[in-house]
Amino acid sequence: MLFYLEITGDYLRQMLPCAMAAALIFWALTPWRSRRLAAQGLRSGPWREGALLFLLLFCAGLAGLTLFPANFWSIWHWRAAFQGTEPLFPSVDYRLQLQTIQLIPFREISGALFGPWRFFMLLGNVVMFVPLGFFPPLLWRGAHWYRSVLTGLCASTGVETTQFLIGRGSDVDDIILNTLGALAGYGLFLLLRRLAPRFTKKFRCVKAESLHG
Repeated sequence: MLFYLEITGDYLRQMLPCAMAAALIFWALTPWRSRRLAAQGLRSGPWREGALLFLLLFCAGLAGLTLFPANFWSIWHWRAAFQGTEPLFPSVDYRLQLQTIQLIPFREISGALFGPWRFFMLLGNVVMFVPLGFFPPLLWRGAHWYRSVLTGLCASTGVETTQFLIGRGSDVDDIILNTLGALAGYGLFLLLRRLAPRFTKKFRCVKAESLHG
């Protein structure tokens, strides 16, 4: 268990640089967003702002974790790059890279049943995309399950394509699991809306005067 916690902590550390940059952008744009909403007679309350910030931090962190070469954010990697002992972005031999593509659906998923590490990775690929299916319908109107599925599918396909280009493995099972994670996130939204409908309304923009009433 400690091993998996350490791996999870390492993933979170890799997400941190991009998440911090996203937080700065969020706070810098807050006055502009407030004026834009005010022009429409709307305001975004603290619950919605907190959820928006979390979603932005998560998406930026996910990009930092998946769209860069492995160990790109390691301090040792950057130190070596500045010293000139290794390149910041490694070169990729795409002829060899083609051999890393896994296009057989459910091959890795079925293999996860026979090892704790594979199961951990399977579970991580599902959980990692749950926020992409949960927060958009919570924050914006027009929620439908197929939109969450499409969001997960497009985001995951983009990640897997980018990973091929930067020398990381690409797996169709990751796309399947990520998409299922987004769908599970939409299911969690439906459950929360059913159990606490008044609470979910706190995450929507409201008319400016309603916040004072």
